[in-house]
Amino acid sequence: MAVALVVTHTTTLDTLALPLWVQIPSGVAAGFGIGVVAAIMGVAGGELLIPTIVLLFGEDIKTAGSLSLLVSLPTMLVAFARYSRDGSFAVLRGNLRFTLVMVAGSVAGAMLGGLLLGVFPALVLTPALAVILLVSAVKLARHD
Repeated sequence: MAVALVVTHTTTLDTLALPLWVQIPSGVAAGFGIGVVAAIMGVAGGELLIPTIVLLFGEDIKTAGSLSLLVSLPTMLVAFARYSRDGSFAVLRGNLRFTLVMVAGSVAGAMLGGLLLGVFPALVLTPALAVILLVSAVKLARHD
């Protein structure tokens, strides 16, 4: 996904120009796959949603980020309910301080990011997302 973002960002190649009758089932299939991965990994899926929205639907990176937040919310609520039922959140009790610190940092970061959204152009955001995706892929590949 990182390579596809960079290629469509730096060359004359553009995002897929799919007709609506192809976009809808493609979006459902992509959403299903991203939802499964997000629930298994315990993530919101933005790292997959944003590139999918940019590449599959041709939205700009800022719109894709906003749409990702909207799509991630119900995904996370369903995953949260599922994880709560099977006791997977028991680990949080042992890491309460870490959790609270991360929540505080995440909320503050989201507030600042929302304020800075108009400051950073897509020319900066797309390569930044590509770098984040590449670094994450390398870290996951090296993880034992």
